Amino acid sequence: MTWLIILFGIMLVISPVMWLKPSPRQRRVVGLRNQAMKAGVVVKLEKPPLHDIKTAMPVYRWRYPQHRPGPDFMLVRDDHASQALKPLSHGWRWRKEPLRPLPDAEEARLKALLSRLPLDALVVESGAYTLAMWWWESQDFARFSTYIGEFEAIRDGLAGRPDQPMPTSLGDRQE
Repeated sequence: MTWLIILFGIMLVISPVMWLKPSPRQRRVVGLRNQAMKAGVVVKLEKPPLHDIKTAMPVYRWRYPQHRPGPDFMLVRDDHASQALKPLSHGWRWRKEPLRPLPDAEEARLKALLSRLPLDALVVESGAYTLAMWWWESQDFARFSTYIGEFEAIRDGLAGRPDQPMPTSLGDRQE
């Protein structure tokens, strides 16, 4: 009977430690985020630009060069978009189109990337400062790393094509 009480006491001490141990998914996601950040991708948790998701979602961002902003657009996966929105490629619709059409080469590169993204990638957007992908991190870094070069190529191809001209600083003005 004494051994049973001792065993029960040890289990009471060990069980909270087991609850604190990260799950395999948590370990994979931490590794994915750390390696993505080492590759130059900015990773954050933010509220996504979707109406039906109220919680924070991971967003992976590739920054445009400071003096070469990008165009403004947003693409949403069909499952989260209205059928009234204009389609870009299979499974993706424009929620916000760029004011100037994308160059043909960059649009083709974007369509090719969209066709390869995992099903949990819900939004791809571009703003003046970043190109971003909102997704639920279903893959490990080995698979995710296959997208990094394509996102960087699209970012580099779209850099310097803002929808609105960027204001110049007072030091840049000519009198």
